[in-house]
Amino acid sequence: MNKFKQALDFAKYRLKSGNEHSIHSPFVFELYNDVITDDNPFYIYNDIESIRAKLLLTDMEISIDDHGAGSTVNSSNKRKIKDIAKHTLKSPKYGQLLFRLVNRFKPKTILELGTSLGVSTMYMAAVAKNINVITVEGCNNTAKVAQVNFDKIGFENITLNHDTFDSFLPSYLKTVNHLDFVFFDGNHTKEATLNYFNLCANKANQEAVFVFDDIHWSEGMTEAWEIIKQNDKVTTTIDLHFVGIVFFNPELSKENFLLKF
Repeated sequence: MNKFKQALDFAKYRLKSGNEHSIHSPFVFELYNDVITDDNPFYIYNDIESIRAKLLLTDMEISIDDHGAGSTVNSSNKRKIKDIAKHTLKSPKYGQLLFRLVNRFKPKTILELGTSLGVSTMYMAAVAKNINVITVEGCNNTAKVAQVNFDKIGFENITLNHDTFDSFLPSYLKTVNHLDFVFFDGNHTKEATLNYFNLCANKANQEAVFVFDDIHWSEGMTEAWEIIKQNDKVTTTIDLHFVGIVFFNPELSKENFLLKF
């Protein structure tokens, strides 16, 4: 999707999306006001953002082994770390949203598909030492940089796996009874997104929370999001344009919310 189309889609989203006054679900109302739009700072934010700042100044070039949809900015497999940080990392706004979601739902284990340089991973792992974060990165050189960042910040509750999603996910799912929290942040194609969702949905418990990055990154991703919303196991979904949140709790009604963020 070209930049003009992305800008147009975002403008349409801003016009159509609602706020707390358009929410009739008590669960979503509380989540929107107390979690999604909460702008209270946490001390750990500064520590993570200091690592991002250093990444944005790092000229070192690494070879990228891209197993997903590729980059819309740089087609070369040689990229500077500062360029990866600039174009692929989630902004502080969305990293901190992940922190708040994890803080609200307190999952025992988090699965992240797509580590990149590890900023989103650190935001989720920062909530509590007893939360186990399993993150998967297909590019070996990118994974090495992420591990350096984890070591710098001193988080010991992150397990980084250098593997492709297609190789890792089926074998990992055989070892767990259920999934608590999954962040899908890699291989932004319709087919792959739906495949990973369906595999994970089979292990989603009623309290599970799935978060999808870049749900409107392309027409294919938008189509995937629409199919996910219609899945029989899915109850409530929240579309924040760049991020989609999925719930499976049968006590929630089958509703789809388009909300400003």
